[in-house]
Amino acid sequence: MKHSWLLPMAVLAITQPAWAALDPVRGEASMRVLDPTSNDFMLAPGAMSPANPLLAASLPPEGCPPCFNCLLSKFPCSHFAPCNSYDGRCTCPPGFAGDNCSEPVCGALTDGRDRPQRGDAKSCECKDGWSGINCNVCEADHVCDSMVPTGKNGTCYQGGLTVHESFQQCDVTNRKILDTLGPDQPPAITFSCNQQNKTCDFQFWVAEEESFYCHLDECVFDQEVKHDDTVTTYKCEKIKCSCIPDRMLCGKDGSVNIDDFLAEEIQGPADFVCTGDKKCTFEEPAMNELIMQMFGDPAIYLNCHSGECLHYTQVPGFVRPPRPDYTMAIVLSIAGVFVFLIGLGVAIWYLAKKAGSSNDGFIALPDDEAAKLMAEHIPATLQFKDMSYTVGGKEVLTQVSGVVKPGQVMAIMGASGAGKTSLLDILARRHKSGTVRGNIYVNGLTVSHHEYKRVVGYVDQEDTLMPTLTVYETILYSALLRLPRDMSFDAKRFRVMETMSELGILAIKDMRIGASGQRSISGGEKRRVSIACELVTSPSILFLDEPTSGLDSYNAHNVVECLVTLAKNYNRTVVCTIHQPRSNIFAMFDQLILMAKGQLVYSGETKDLNGHLRSLGHACPEGYNMADYMIDLTMYTGKTAKSINRANHDSDDQDDQSTGLPDGSSFNRTRAPSITDDSLQWESELASRGQDRSRSNAGSRGDTAIGIDPVSSGTSDSGTRRAPSDAEDGDGGAAHLQVLVEGFRHSHILMDVEQQIDHAVQGNRGGDGNGVAGSIHSNMSSNKAVSTYRRASWWSQFKILADRTLKNIYRDPMLMLSHYCMSIFLGLLCGALFYKVTNDIPGFQNRMGVFFFMCALFGFSCLSILPSFAHERILFVRERANGYYSPLTYYLSKVLFDIVPLRVIPPMLMGLIIYNMVGLVEGWKEFGKFFLVLVLFNITASGVCLMIGIIFQEVGVANLMSSLVMLFSMLFGGLLLNKESIPSKLSWLQKLSFFNFAFEALLVNEIAFLQLIQKEYGLEIDVPGAAILSTFGFNSGAYWRDVQNLSIMGGVFFLVGFIWLHFRVNERR
Repeated sequence: MKHSWLLPMAVLAITQPAWAALDPVRGEASMRVLDPTSNDFMLAPGAMSPANPLLAASLPPEGCPPCFNCLLSKFPCSHFAPCNSYDGRCTCPPGFAGDNCSEPVCGALTDGRDRPQRGDAKSCECKDGWSGINCNVCEADHVCDSMVPTGKNGTCYQGGLTVHESFQQCDVTNRKILDTLGPDQPPAITFSCNQQNKTCDFQFWVAEEESFYCHLDECVFDQEVKHDDTVTTYKCEKIKCSCIPDRMLCGKDGSVNIDDFLAEEIQGPADFVCTGDKKCTFEEPAMNELIMQMFGDPAIYLNCHSGECLHYTQVPGFVRPPRPDYTMAIVLSIAGVFVFLIGLGVAIWYLAKKAGSSNDGFIALPDDEAAKLMAEHIPATLQFKDMSYTVGGKEVLTQVSGVVKPGQVMAIMGASGAGKTSLLDILARRHKSGTVRGNIYVNGLTVSHHEYKRVVGYVDQEDTLMPTLTVYETILYSALLRLPRDMSFDAKRFRVMETMSELGILAIKDMRIGASGQRSISGGEKRRVSIACELVTSPSILFLDEPTSGLDSYNAHNVVECLVTLAKNYNRTVVCTIHQPRSNIFAMFDQLILMAKGQLVYSGETKDLNGHLRSLGHACPEGYNMADYMIDLTMYTGKTAKSINRANHDSDDQDDQSTGLPDGSSFNRTRAPSITDDSLQWESELASRGQDRSRSNAGSRGDTAIGIDPVSSGTSDSGTRRAPSDAEDGDGGAAHLQVLVEGFRHSHILMDVEQQIDHAVQGNRGGDGNGVAGSIHSNMSSNKAVSTYRRASWWSQFKILADRTLKNIYRDPMLMLSHYCMSIFLGLLCGALFYKVTNDIPGFQNRMGVFFFMCALFGFSCLSILPSFAHERILFVRERANGYYSPLTYYLSKVLFDIVPLRVIPPMLMGLIIYNMVGLVEGWKEFGKFFLVLVLFNITASGVCLMIGIIFQEVGVANLMSSLVMLFSMLFGGLLLNKESIPSKLSWLQKLSFFNFAFEALLVNEIAFLQLIQKEYGLEIDVPGAAILSTFGFNSGAYWRDVQNLSIMGGVFFLVGFIWLHFRVNERR
């Protein structure tokens, strides 16, 4: 087994004739085998024996020339081509082939090693776009595409200067040489140079048959561009030449043989010079001398045509067009932005300084303006019968009836929870969440909801005012929106000033309302401003919920007195709820409704109240405030039968008394001698108010100074002042309340009220306009229930609301200025970070980054609209319920004059800075398209945030939903997730992303027609922007489609927001 390797080696030696090789030293065939101990070849035993069949098979037949091997001296390479030491083959220069590189080839240079040899043909047939004796010279650009690394943008450079490897086909123009050789043997030269090797090769041809060739080393290539010519110079320090035996000039047919001359004399240096007209000269000292001796010319003159395949960026003299200088544009844009910001600041300062001026001075009114509010006015009698209200199965109101006539003021009183506000809301026809039963009439007629809203006013218990407006502006806007359309502006101003004077707020007319936590007008002053907003329109019926809430006694008296004046002077009807007014205020009310736990205790004229209570055995004690007594009476739940009888007895004893306390009374009261009996005071004030009252003024004991209330001390034994104990609650209190309710239900007062209502309704049904004696219908000029007038038109509403919205913006400028300053600062920051972005692949990434950042910035900045609308939601609901304006005009003014300053101007400021600093694509058209997309995106983002803010009332929920929508839209924007990688079943989600449309449109506008440069293979390769866009899944032709989709999405968001605002954002009580 020791020599077991010999068998496979023997087989290998027999089966592989390649083991036979020529001895490189002796040129003889030798047979070698691998020595396993040394891993080297050794001669096999008997390898050189003639009897060896392998040796015999490897020897060439007799008469066959030896195989070519350029490693042997007898096999030189033509054209001084290098010999490959590995295979003994010549490495031929382009245009030549054969064992010794002496055969010209045809076809095209792009064929590489597959080029066909010319063989016996006298000339080559070159492929299209190629020329020259051996088809090395390009003629057209398209043939060079396959020779550049990118496979496209190839250029056939014919300038003559060698960039990599150039080829030239030259015709000899020396006249003597041409005459000597004759016309059938034209001389020519092919000339090629290699820049990397600093070498050139020179072949001389006669009748397209090569005569001799030269090889030039240490070459330098240069080109000088003059104003009228271009000179290309090749200087080579060394040159060696060689003749091809038996060729023209090399001994053919006994011709001259310059073989020795070329080998011995031609040594260099050599110059090859060409001018722009393709005239060239080849000079070498020895060659020049030979040409001069034989042909009389100092050098070889040529007419050359060159060609070299290059990428177009490699063409000598090619310089990419410099990018436009944006320096001036950058300076102007930044300066313009800061000028705008300074101008805006000055304008805000001026408007804020001027803010709210009521333009004190004389207001000249025509003679008929003072009667505008009374013109064509039909006084309104409000009648309601059996009004009941149920919420969730619980009866809140039970069969409440009443009548209030023009010129009268009705007070709805009762303890907390009695149902006062619920009744007032129902009478004012506010939206209630429960079930309402009963009938409401105006002058005996049923009035439509639309007409009813136009003739009533409603003052809510809570003040909801715009904090940035002044007192005068707040009331003026109410007047402008709701007073008659044909009433002049000066008349409306006069009415505003008159109302402020009546309510005692004229001194604060130029003060801002202010928000909570800020120094502004007091709570009582805000209350009077709220009343003034309704009072200024002098409505036919005015409803007020706790008009004196938050006011001191003096101002409360003034407010009620102003209401009484409105009712009497303007023949209006006033209904209000009030909680325990002082006696002189209580005495001003003409009609009174007393409620207790949703049930009617009294409804009628105030002057008849004490008589009714006396008839029930609950007369108001002398010196006691009637309003306080009624509250105590309705809330009393602990009287025993004995105490009630004693109270009734005491009441009977007091029937004929007008002053003092009865004997045996349980009241321990210390009374000041200067204070008049309060129970008689209010009767006196009632009697003195109405000139048409049947009651005389004889019972009056005098007047009490306004603001002074008799003070009661002590505790009644009867229990009328003490709070009931827990043990006395329940059946006793319910029985007591039932006594009061049933007592009034069977009283003649309620019967009179119901009869008035029935007569008014029947009179209208019968067509008798004045069939009810003393009714308001006797004064009606027509069968209309109420008189309405045309308020401000939609265009006027829009202008007024727009003016108010703008004032609200510039008087609270921090939000607006923060948007502007943020846009400018981030614009400068992005401009510095992405300054003069390059037109290459990193530049493309930077463009994507700046576009996505801008979209994300403005998308999330739109969330600031959420609290803005949330603060105005309640104001809008109240004003809409009071008929200030149409929801459409409010919405349009909100969109145009709130969204435009805050959502359109900031992206324009930032875009103006970024566009020039970043160096985005030049062109006014592209500049405009960039701004169009940016503004549309911001409007769309504002639309979705406004829609969410309208749908969700809670700011926190709206903020969360808006953030989720923004993040979802960003996810499918095209940067975080490649569009092509989205699963097909989820690809429809990207159509819901407005980030997707905006981002794609910005990139398409910027990149679609831009040539990006990628440096590869030592070249600056041009990459079309459209190709890069398609890699990321963007459509380079989708700009206008994206703009259309953005517009549609923005429109849908605003439309949905308006529909929700119109149908869902309304008052619900």
